[in-house]
Amino acid sequence: MTDNGREDLEMRRGVVGIVPCYNAGDRISHVVERMLFFLDRVLVVNDGSTDGCVQSLDALPAEVITFEKNRGKGHAILAGLKRALEYPECSACCLLDADGQHDPAEIPRLFERMRETGADLVIGARDFKVGRVPWRSRFGNRVTVWVTARLLGSRLPDTQSGFRMLSGRFVREVLESVAGGRYETEMEIIIRALRGGFGVESVPIATIYEAGNRSSHFRKIRDSLRIYGRLIRAAVKYSPRY
Repeated sequence: MTDNGREDLEMRRGVVGIVPCYNAGDRISHVVERMLFFLDRVLVVNDGSTDGCVQSLDALPAEVITFEKNRGKGHAILAGLKRALEYPECSACCLLDADGQHDPAEIPRLFERMRETGADLVIGARDFKVGRVPWRSRFGNRVTVWVTARLLGSRLPDTQSGFRMLSGRFVREVLESVAGGRYETEMEIIIRALRGGFGVESVPIATIYEAGNRSSHFRKIRDSLRIYGRLIRAAVKYSPRY
């Protein structure tokens, strides 16, 4: 078997895909189907969806975890990570959003970067210079990147990307130390990696933006404030004591 063949087999068997899902419509089935080209195991965490979207997964070999009520993306992520570690073969987890704005074909790129660098967290960084990305998204990303750099001392090109690869050892750390919530949980995962001495890398990924995509449930003002709140608390918690 060639080195590429061994790496593909290691990724297919060892990486568990996790898709937090809330009212994703018919997009979710396409996302999961594409993920199954690369991974043997895909978990969908249905965060209290009311649109019946997960019914489209009945014909696919994916496991579905269902919350009776909507609890927030962060809670869905943590539930998926916890379940993934129950698979004996799990060596890493790949988080990917359900709204179709990530290309599952780029999963091998994140895995390759993790293998090459030994990083515990690899983030798929979107290109916000793409013209079709609305100015509010571009501005919001720039502000968050700037605030993260100032408060945590690390400049990451995309702190809010939902496309991520986490090593098994870092998943265990996340489950022990990161609180559930909405989108701020994703920021706290980055904070935990940076402050816990875990390697963090970024990989450029395609920016897929579809105008009018209502399967995204990010509330710009409220969720942004939650994210910045986590950042400020982290800066205070980890600031030097004299």
